Amino acid sequence: MANKVLRKVTHCVFDMDGLLLDTERIYEEVTRQIAASFGRPYPVDVRFRVMGTTEQRSAEIAITECQLPITTKDFLQRYSQMCHERLNNVPLLEGAERLLRHLHANKVPFCLATSSGADMVELKTSQHRELFGLFNHKVCGSTDKEVANGKPAPDIFLVAAARFGVPPKASDCLVFEDSPNGVTAANSAGMQVVMVPDPRLSQEKTSHATQVLGSLADFKPEQFGLPAFTD
Repeated sequence: MANKVLRKVTHCVFDMDGLLLDTERIYEEVTRQIAASFGRPYPVDVRFRVMGTTEQRSAEIAITECQLPITTKDFLQRYSQMCHERLNNVPLLEGAERLLRHLHANKVPFCLATSSGADMVELKTSQHRELFGLFNHKVCGSTDKEVANGKPAPDIFLVAAARFGVPPKASDCLVFEDSPNGVTAANSAGMQVVMVPDPRLSQEKTSHATQVLGSLADFKPEQFGLPAFTD
Protein backbone atom coordinates (compact mmCIF):
# COMPACT_ATOMS: atom_id res chain seq x y z
CA MET A 1 0.00 0.00 0.00
CA ALA A 2 1.37 3.39 -0.99
CA ASN A 3 2.11 5.85 1.80
CA LYS A 4 -0.73 8.33 2.22
CA VAL A 5 -0.29 12.03 2.93
CA LEU A 6 -0.94 12.76 6.61
CA ARG A 7 -2.59 16.14 7.26
CA LYS A 8 -2.42 18.22 10.43
CA VAL A 9 -5.47 17.87 12.71
CA THR A 10 -6.79 19.67 15.80
CA HIS A 11 -9.42 17.25 17.21
CA CYS A 12 -9.58 13.47 17.78
CA VAL A 13 -12.57 11.11 17.70
CA PHE A 14 -12.31 7.61 19.18
CA ASP A 15 -14.25 4.43 18.62
CA MET A 16 -14.30 2.27 21.76
CA ASP A 17 -14.76 -1.48 21.28
CA GLY A 18 -11.65 -3.28 20.05
CA LEU A 19 -9.72 0.00 20.05
CA LEU A 20 -9.75 1.29 23.64
CA LEU A 21 -11.40 -1.65 25.38
CA ASP A 22 -10.79 -5.37 24.82
CA THR A 23 -14.45 -6.16 24.19
CA GLU A 24 -14.62 -7.45 20.61
CA ARG A 25 -13.51 -10.95 21.60
CA ILE A 26 -16.39 -11.06 24.11
CA TYR A 27 -18.94 -9.96 21.50
CA GLU A 28 -17.63 -12.57 19.10
CA GLU A 29 -17.85 -15.35 21.70
CA VAL A 30 -21.37 -14.36 22.80
CA THR A 31 -22.68 -14.33 19.23
CA ARG A 32 -20.91 -17.62 18.50
CA GLN A 33 -22.62 -19.20 21.52
CA ILE A 34 -26.05 -17.93 20.44
CA ALA A 35 -25.51 -19.30 16.92
CA ALA A 36 -24.22 -22.62 18.31
CA SER A 37 -27.38 -22.99 20.42
CA PHE A 38 -29.21 -23.35 17.09
CA GLY A 39 -26.52 -25.60 15.62
CA ARG A 40 -25.17 -22.79 13.43
CA PRO A 41 -21.59 -21.56 12.97
CA TYR A 42 -20.56 -17.89 13.21
CA PRO A 43 -18.03 -17.42 10.36
CA VAL A 44 -15.29 -14.85 10.86
CA ASP A 45 -16.25 -12.99 7.65
CA VAL A 46 -19.71 -12.39 9.15
CA ARG A 47 -18.03 -11.16 12.33
CA PHE A 48 -16.11 -8.55 10.36
CA ARG A 49 -19.33 -7.36 8.66
CA VAL A 50 -20.94 -6.91 12.07
CA MET A 51 -18.03 -4.99 13.63
CA GLY A 52 -18.72 -1.30 14.18
CA THR A 53 -22.44 -1.43 13.40
CA THR A 54 -25.25 -0.57 15.83
CA GLU A 55 -26.56 -3.24 18.18
CA GLN A 56 -29.78 -3.53 16.11
CA ARG A 57 -27.92 -3.86 12.81
CA SER A 58 -25.42 -6.34 14.27
CA ALA A 59 -28.31 -8.57 15.35
CA GLU A 60 -29.97 -8.36 11.93
CA ILE A 61 -26.76 -9.33 10.12
CA ALA A 62 -26.03 -12.24 12.49
CA ILE A 63 -29.59 -13.60 12.24
CA THR A 64 -29.67 -13.39 8.44
CA GLU A 65 -26.16 -14.65 7.68
CA CYS A 66 -26.23 -17.44 10.28
CA GLN A 67 -29.87 -18.31 9.45
CA LEU A 68 -30.96 -18.18 13.08
CA PRO A 69 -34.63 -18.99 13.83
CA ILE A 70 -35.00 -16.10 16.27
CA THR A 71 -36.39 -12.56 16.17
CA THR A 72 -34.15 -9.53 16.42
CA LYS A 73 -35.78 -8.63 19.74
CA ASP A 74 -35.12 -12.10 21.20
CA PHE A 75 -31.55 -12.12 19.88
CA LEU A 76 -30.80 -8.73 21.47
CA GLN A 77 -32.35 -9.84 24.76
CA ARG A 78 -30.11 -12.91 24.93
CA TYR A 79 -27.11 -10.96 23.67
CA SER A 80 -27.57 -8.19 26.24
CA GLN A 81 -27.97 -10.63 29.13
CA MET A 82 -24.86 -12.61 28.15
CA CYS A 83 -22.81 -9.45 27.62
CA HIS A 84 -23.84 -8.02 31.00
CA GLU A 85 -22.43 -11.15 32.64
CA ARG A 86 -19.05 -10.63 30.96
CA LEU A 87 -18.48 -6.90 30.44
CA ASN A 88 -18.17 -5.40 33.92
CA ASN A 89 -14.38 -5.71 34.16
CA VAL A 90 -13.01 -5.19 30.67
CA PRO A 91 -9.29 -4.32 30.33
CA LEU A 92 -7.94 -1.40 28.33
CA LEU A 93 -6.02 -2.20 25.16
CA GLU A 94 -2.34 -1.41 24.68
CA GLY A 95 -1.52 2.27 24.31
CA ALA A 96 -5.07 3.51 24.98
CA GLU A 97 -4.58 5.12 28.39
CA ARG A 98 -1.23 6.68 27.50
CA LEU A 99 -2.66 8.33 24.37
CA LEU A 100 -5.83 9.61 26.04
CA ARG A 101 -3.93 11.09 28.99
CA HIS A 102 -1.37 12.64 26.62
CA LEU A 103 -4.06 14.35 24.53
CA HIS A 104 -5.85 15.59 27.66
CA ALA A 105 -2.61 16.93 29.21
CA ASN A 106 -1.87 18.80 25.99
CA LYS A 107 -5.43 20.19 25.72
CA VAL A 108 -6.20 18.42 22.45
CA PRO A 109 -10.03 18.08 22.31
CA PHE A 110 -11.24 14.49 21.89
CA CYS A 111 -14.53 12.64 22.09
CA LEU A 112 -16.01 9.15 21.91
CA ALA A 113 -18.09 7.93 18.94
CA THR A 114 -19.22 4.38 19.63
CA SER A 115 -21.99 2.32 18.06
CA SER A 116 -22.87 0.96 21.51
CA GLY A 117 -25.86 2.24 23.43
CA ALA A 118 -25.41 4.51 26.46
CA ASP A 119 -26.22 1.75 28.97
CA MET A 120 -23.63 -0.59 27.47
CA VAL A 121 -21.02 2.19 27.52
CA GLU A 122 -21.70 2.71 31.24
CA LEU A 123 -21.29 -1.01 31.89
CA LYS A 124 -18.09 -1.43 29.86
CA THR A 125 -16.36 1.64 31.30
CA SER A 126 -17.35 0.98 34.93
CA GLN A 127 -13.76 0.13 35.91
CA HIS A 128 -12.32 3.11 34.01
CA ARG A 129 -14.69 5.95 34.92
CA GLU A 130 -11.98 8.52 35.63
CA LEU A 131 -10.25 7.90 32.30
CA PHE A 132 -13.47 8.01 30.29
CA GLY A 133 -14.39 11.18 32.15
CA LEU A 134 -11.58 12.92 30.24
CA PHE A 135 -13.59 12.84 26.99
CA ASN A 136 -15.17 16.13 25.94
CA HIS A 137 -18.38 14.23 25.14
CA LYS A 138 -19.65 10.80 24.15
CA VAL A 139 -21.88 9.85 21.22
CA CYS A 140 -23.55 6.44 21.67
CA GLY A 141 -24.86 5.46 18.25
CA SER A 142 -27.40 2.80 19.23
CA THR A 143 -29.32 5.17 21.55
CA ASP A 144 -28.54 8.68 20.22
CA LYS A 145 -31.53 10.02 18.29
CA GLU A 146 -29.34 12.40 16.25
CA VAL A 147 -27.43 9.46 14.76
CA ALA A 148 -29.93 8.52 12.04
CA ASN A 149 -27.75 5.85 10.40
CA GLY A 150 -25.04 3.68 11.95
CA LYS A 151 -21.58 2.97 10.58
CA PRO A 152 -20.60 2.63 7.70
CA ALA A 153 -22.70 5.81 7.26
CA PRO A 154 -20.84 8.97 8.39
CA ASP A 155 -23.59 10.24 10.74
CA ILE A 156 -21.97 9.36 14.07
CA PHE A 157 -18.71 11.14 13.26
CA LEU A 158 -20.47 14.24 11.92
CA VAL A 159 -22.62 14.41 15.08
CA ALA A 160 -19.52 13.89 17.25
CA ALA A 161 -17.63 16.74 15.56
CA ALA A 162 -20.63 19.08 15.81
CA ARG A 163 -20.80 18.66 19.61
CA PHE A 164 -17.38 20.12 20.38
CA GLY A 165 -17.63 23.58 21.98
CA VAL A 166 -16.23 25.11 18.79
CA PRO A 167 -17.05 22.54 16.09
CA PRO A 168 -14.03 21.79 13.87
CA LYS A 169 -14.12 21.17 10.15
CA ALA A 170 -14.30 17.47 9.29
CA SER A 171 -10.84 17.69 7.74
CA ASP A 172 -9.45 18.84 11.11
CA CYS A 173 -10.63 15.65 12.85
CA LEU A 174 -8.65 12.44 13.22
CA VAL A 175 -10.69 9.29 13.84
CA PHE A 176 -9.31 6.18 15.56
CA GLU A 177 -11.04 2.94 14.55
CA ASP A 178 -10.60 -0.83 14.47
CA SER A 179 -13.39 -1.88 12.08
CA PRO A 180 -13.70 -1.60 8.29
CA ASN A 181 -17.23 -0.18 8.75
CA GLY A 182 -15.86 2.52 11.03
CA VAL A 183 -13.09 3.44 8.60
CA THR A 184 -15.63 3.73 5.77
CA ALA A 185 -17.79 5.98 7.98
CA ALA A 186 -14.85 8.24 8.82
CA ASN A 187 -13.85 8.51 5.17
CA SER A 188 -17.42 9.37 4.22
CA ALA A 189 -17.40 12.09 6.87
CA GLY A 190 -14.30 13.63 5.25
CA MET A 191 -12.00 12.72 8.13
CA GLN A 192 -8.60 11.02 8.26
CA VAL A 193 -8.61 7.72 10.12
CA VAL A 194 -6.01 5.69 11.98
CA MET A 195 -6.94 2.01 12.00
CA VAL A 196 -5.85 -0.61 14.54
CA PRO A 197 -7.36 -3.70 12.90
CA ASP A 198 -8.01 -7.23 14.06
CA PRO A 199 -4.89 -9.10 12.85
CA ARG A 200 -7.16 -11.57 11.02
CA LEU A 201 -8.36 -8.84 8.66
CA SER A 202 -6.91 -8.96 5.15
CA GLN A 203 -4.92 -6.00 3.85
CA GLU A 204 -7.72 -5.38 1.37
CA LYS A 205 -10.08 -4.69 4.31
CA THR A 206 -7.70 -2.11 5.83
CA SER A 207 -6.40 -0.31 2.72
CA HIS A 208 -8.98 2.51 2.95
CA ALA A 209 -7.51 3.78 6.24
CA THR A 210 -5.17 6.78 6.29
CA GLN A 211 -2.76 4.86 8.53
CA VAL A 212 -2.76 1.27 9.83
CA LEU A 213 -1.07 0.43 13.16
CA GLY A 214 -0.53 -2.70 15.23
CA SER A 215 -1.73 -0.95 18.39
CA LEU A 216 -2.33 2.56 19.73
CA ALA A 217 1.12 2.30 21.33
CA ASP A 218 2.56 2.69 17.80
CA PHE A 219 0.81 6.03 17.17
CA LYS A 220 3.07 9.04 16.65
CA PRO A 221 0.98 12.19 17.28
CA GLU A 222 3.49 14.52 15.63
CA GLN A 223 2.80 12.87 12.27
CA PHE A 224 -0.61 14.58 12.35
CA GLY A 225 0.62 17.87 13.80
CA LEU A 226 -0.26 16.94 17.40
CA PRO A 227 2.11 17.28 20.38
CA ALA A 228 4.66 14.45 20.49
CA PHE A 229 5.01 12.09 23.43
CA THR A 230 7.74 13.11 25.84
CA ASP A 231 7.92 9.89 27.86
